[in-house]
Amino acid sequence: MIALSTEPPPSKPVVRGLERLAVTGAAGWLGQNLLHSLAVSPVAENVRGLAFSEQERARIRSANPDVETVVGDLRKEATVRALCESMRDGVIIHTAGLIHPQRIRDLYEVNVDGTRGLLQAAVKAGVRRVVVLSSNSPCGCNPHRDHLFDEESRPNPYMHYGRSKLAMEQVVHEFQENGKLETVIIRAPWFYGPFQPARQTLFFQMVRDGKAPLVGDGGNRRSMAYTGNLASGLLLAATHPAAAGETYWIADAVPYTMSAVIDTVERLLETEFGQTCRHGRMRLPGFVSDVAEVVDRGIQATGFYHQKMHVLSEMNKTIACSVEKARRELGYQPEVALEEGMRRSMQWVMEHGGL
Repeated sequence: MIALSTEPPPSKPVVRGLERLAVTGAAGWLGQNLLHSLAVSPVAENVRGLAFSEQERARIRSANPDVETVVGDLRKEATVRALCESMRDGVIIHTAGLIHPQRIRDLYEVNVDGTRGLLQAAVKAGVRRVVVLSSNSPCGCNPHRDHLFDEESRPNPYMHYGRSKLAMEQVVHEFQENGKLETVIIRAPWFYGPFQPARQTLFFQMVRDGKAPLVGDGGNRRSMAYTGNLASGLLLAATHPAAAGETYWIADAVPYTMSAVIDTVERLLETEFGQTCRHGRMRLPGFVSDVAEVVDRGIQATGFYHQKMHVLSEMNKTIACSVEKARRELGYQPEVALEEGMRRSMQWVMEHGGL
């Protein structure tokens, strides 16, 4: 006998056209994917992007030449005021944020204070909704490998990055509660896809060269978000009436084991992109990540940050989430999974300088 589910099917996506849309972090990894999605399937008549420099302005034009660009520092009042100018009843998608800082205080200045300033400017300008990109870090790491975070999971922020993102979320909630602004929080895990930065290409190179670190047995699971899936989720959050005031996890349909991620990258590099792989792994016992975590916490306690130590501290941990709320309420459909997403990532890398 086949058991029939009593759960209602996911609703179809509801996309409400926008007259005005602004994107912070528009020149970043995710921002460029979002602008590209808007160029292919426009949902807004007028799109504005925030760039930090003239070099970033050029990247925005490359991703979508029709985007108006404001150049400036998110932390400056004049910058956010210019971004929000003439944005009455419009929507802002706030993807700008700091992940790997030089100093710990930079995390709070950008992620918390920068977001607060943006929301203040949005209220003054009469912006209708702001969609704010958060992270898995406010929830930290799963208690065991079979566990999935959802929107009801209690916060347990992972070090200062997680604390800064949780503090940012609390600021967003304050603005939602005062009734002057609709807000949506999107929690996204490790993402991958075109327009990737050098650190992701380095990961591909390490896999090819047999130096990809595999800490423990590789069975720990990671939720990942293909940037096209994440862009789709952000646009649903920007346009769906039901999203106002809500928080959603947005990721691929299922998490992947670390072994599966590395194996997939290796297979695609060799069979489809002509790379000679050494079929090796830098195998490290699980306690190496635990030691790295202790060292990382010590470094951060001094006010500084070491990117490689921080990344190593997470390598044996499960960080996995459920996207069922987004499926159910927004009609979110993560159509691209790991193999196809990595294939598209590698194709982009090959078209922009190769490995």
